[in-house]
Amino acid sequence: MSNVNQYDSRADAAIPAESPLAFSFHRSGAPAAGAASRVVMRERPFLGHLILRGGAIVLDEAVRDELGMNLPGRPQGLVLDASGERSIQWLSPDEWLLIVPGGEEFALEGRLRERLGDASFAIVNVSGGQTLLELEGDAVPELLMKSVIYDADPLHFPVGKGVTTVFAKTTTILRRPDESRWELVIRRSFADYCYRWLLDAGEEYAIGVVAA
Repeated sequence: MSNVNQYDSRADAAIPAESPLAFSFHRSGAPAAGAASRVVMRERPFLGHLILRGGAIVLDEAVRDELGMNLPGRPQGLVLDASGERSIQWLSPDEWLLIVPGGEEFALEGRLRERLGDASFAIVNVSGGQTLLELEGDAVPELLMKSVIYDADPLHFPVGKGVTTVFAKTTTILRRPDESRWELVIRRSFADYCYRWLLDAGEEYAIGVVAA
């Protein structure tokens, strides 16, 4: 196992955690989704986000042994497990984003480090610095087209694709895990900004919010 210090950021589950958008919901409100809503947004906070870096072969073997999943086989690929709760996204030639249910990431990191041994790799837990916004509805591509610089036309952005792009004046990871859902992985420090932008850009689609 690599000689590093590991710290469990969720060591005491009794301590209440606050969603990155908790303040935004209080300050800007959370319009309820209704029959007219062509976009529905929900935050999925407190997930486990791990950045993996290293050789694709050794990382693929380790991830497959621990999660039964393979790394994406092509650039900009996004792979989900059978439950849809765990995902791996290709970010750069030697970098992947692994997202798992909250609370799993610390033990998983330890198992991956044990499995990888003396291989050249890096694992960074970025769970506290990111959150995930989920968008559903027939108008989501239109909303994204006026928010991101990447072409979000469904014909160009198929299911199983994920890219790092510019959202308004910040960066985001845009993903399409299935036919009905799109996801934005955003930095915690920009969560309020992105939320207010989406409320404004989605007003014409009667955007609704499902608060965490």
